[in-house]
Amino acid sequence: MNNHSVLSCIDGSTFTEAVCEYSSWIANSMDAPLKFLHTVEQSSVPAVTNLSGAIGLGASEDLLNELAAVEQTRSGLLVKKGNLMLQAAKKKADAAGVKTIELRQQKGGLAESLIEMEEQIRVLVIGIRGTAHESGKSGLGAQLETVIRSLHKPTLVVNREFSTPKKIMLAYDGSKGSQKALNMAASSPLFKAIPCHLVYVGNETTSADKLLEDAAKVLTTAGIETTIARLSGKADDCLAAYQAE
Repeated sequence: MNNHSVLSCIDGSTFTEAVCEYSSWIANSMDAPLKFLHTVEQSSVPAVTNLSGAIGLGASEDLLNELAAVEQTRSGLLVKKGNLMLQAAKKKADAAGVKTIELRQQKGGLAESLIEMEEQIRVLVIGIRGTAHESGKSGLGAQLETVIRSLHKPTLVVNREFSTPKKIMLAYDGSKGSQKALNMAASSPLFKAIPCHLVYVGNETTSADKLLEDAAKVLTTAGIETTIARLSGKADDCLAAYQAE
């Protein structure tokens, strides 16, 4: 068995609970270890602004030491808060029946931490927005694009509460990226019991039919129930409409 972990990024944002639940579902489906990661980043805006410049040359050393102590206390509280989140995530995964669970807290940026851990990752699960942008009702979190561009691992971006996936849609056009996605879906134990809708968007007809036929054969050979759809129009609009339908 591949012992690389399902890596679940949690930060206490709105999506954290769903991230935990999707991570547990994936770990159970793939019989893989689950690792929860919480990173503690240095805030760009300190809890107490460094006033040494404003105070001037006659600044009290005691006051400056006190300001530094406040920052240190704040950092310690963030670590404790993160540990509580990790323990709560473990409890949730335990209840879901996950066999092997690891907790990891790391100081530094999320993207840097994930790049460092990339060789240990089998699947990454992350919320669409973190705590810094959770008040927004649309758009991506500040770090998400950087993370996805930096890693070369399958990534599930969680954007709503958990529900067990019952179908998947694979947008396929024969490109190198779509072939990689096709092979991943065909080889992963995660998708064996989930029907797949194989969708092509474009104006080509004969070549598209051949592409879809060959791709469908890969999926059906892997034992995946497959439905083919050929659409024409703007790709993002067509795919969203097909998904809703």
